Amino acid sequence: MALPLPARATDEILSRLAALHPKKIDLSLARMERLLEALGHPERRLPPVIHVAGTNGKGSTIAFMRAMLEAAGQSVHVYTSPHLVRFNERIRLGAPDGGRLVSDAALADALDRVEAANDSAPITLFEITTAAAFVLFAEHPADVLLLEVGLGGRLDATNVVDQPLASVITPVSIDHVDFLGSSVAAIAGEKAGIIKPRSPVVVGAQTPEALAVIERTAAKRLAPLFVRGEHWNVQEEAGRLVYADENGLMDLPRPRLVGPHQIDNAGLAIAALRTARLPAAQDAATLQSGIIKADWPARLQRLAPGPLVSRAPAGVEVWLDGGHNAAGGAALAHALCELEERYSRPLVLILGMLGTKDVTGFLSPFTGLVREAIAVPVPGEHAGLKPEEVAAAAVGLGIKASVARDVASALDAIAREAVVPPPRVLIAGSLYLAGAVLAANGAALA
Repeated sequence: MALPLPARATDEILSRLAALHPKKIDLSLARMERLLEALGHPERRLPPVIHVAGTNGKGSTIAFMRAMLEAAGQSVHVYTSPHLVRFNERIRLGAPDGGRLVSDAALADALDRVEAANDSAPITLFEITTAAAFVLFAEHPADVLLLEVGLGGRLDATNVVDQPLASVITPVSIDHVDFLGSSVAAIAGEKAGIIKPRSPVVVGAQTPEALAVIERTAAKRLAPLFVRGEHWNVQEEAGRLVYADENGLMDLPRPRLVGPHQIDNAGLAIAALRTARLPAAQDAATLQSGIIKADWPARLQRLAPGPLVSRAPAGVEVWLDGGHNAAGGAALAHALCELEERYSRPLVLILGMLGTKDVTGFLSPFTGLVREAIAVPVPGEHAGLKPEEVAAAAVGLGIKASVARDVASALDAIAREAVVPPPRVLIAGSLYLAGAVLAANGAALA
C-alpha cells in the first residue's frame, strides 16, 4: 500500500539531508551551535530538561520516567534514538492526555524549516534532525522534556542545554570505541560531558573506574551527585521493587518490562524524578502506575503473533532485544537464566551484529545457556558482520552455530528441527535488526 504523501515527503527530506555530510557520525558541537543560532536558539525555549547519557538502559529509564510523569498528569516531550520502524518514533510531543509521536506533516514542516536555516552547510543527519526536534519541542508547551544523548555526551548534538533539571548517567561500559575511546574511563569521560555547573547528577550502577571519572567531573562543576549505593538504592525483594533514599523506603511492583536490569532502570528513573523534585516522584501510587505501564519495544520483548512469528512452530516463544554490546549480552543472559528457572526450555539465539560490535563479548555470557546460535545479516545499508563471522565467533566459544539468509529462514530452520520441548528463541544483536523484525511481524509503534 502506498504511503500517504506527507510520509513520502519526510522520507525524501531525510534522504536529501543525509547527503549534506560525508560521515554518519562526526562528533562536534560547532555545526549544531551554528544551526541553532540561525534558528533563533530553540534550545533556549525548551521545557525543563532531564538529560540522559550512558551505555545501556537510557531508553528504558526514559520510558519509566515518561510513564511516571504521565501518570501524574504531566505533559512530557521525549527525544530518543535510533528508531525501530519509523523515524517519527524519535520525537514524542507531550499532551495532557498522553504524548503522541510527531505526525508526518509536522515532522516534514520542521525539517523543511531547519534545512532552509542550514542553507546547505555541512551537517550530520543526527544534528539536523535534533535541531528539528528542538524546534518542535520549543513550539509545543510541555511540563518536561526527556532528552536522550545520541552518542557519548560531551560532543553530542543534544549537549546544548545549559541548565537541565538533572543529568542522568546510566551504567557505562565498552561500546562505540571508534568514537568514545577503548577504556571505561575514557568512555565515562565522554558521558560525564553532559554534567552542567551546579545541576544535579543522578548516577546508576557504575564500575569504580567509571564512577571515579564521573565524580571528578561533577566536583569540577560543583554539580551535586546522587549515586546509586550511596544516596539511593533499588533492589528486588520477594518479587517486588524496593526503592530507598534519604526520604525513606517504597515498596513497589516489579516492572512489566522483563529482566533484572529493568529493576535497575526503574530505580534510576525514580531517583532522577526525585532529584529533579518533580511531583510524580513524591507519590507512591503514581510511581506504581508508571512502573506497571512503562513499555519500551525491543527490550526483551516477547513478540505477539504476526507474519514473522507464525514461521515458528507451535509453542515456541519468540523474544526480541536490541542489545549489542558485552554489558547488554550479560544483562540478557541473566534475564534468560531467570526465565529458564521459571520454565525450562532450550534456548536458540538468532543473532545479527554490526561490524563495529564485539560479537565475542556479547556472546560470552550465553556460553552454557544457549543450545545453538543462528547468524543472520543485519538488513539495510548498515555495515553488518557477515553471518559466517558471527557463527565463527560462536563456535569459538563452544556454541553450536549455523547461518541463515534472514530471520524468517532461521525460524524455518528451527521449525524443521522439531526440538522438544519447543524452544525459547531470542533475536538479538542490533537495534536495526530488531526494527526490521518488528516491521516484518506487523508492528505499528505509537
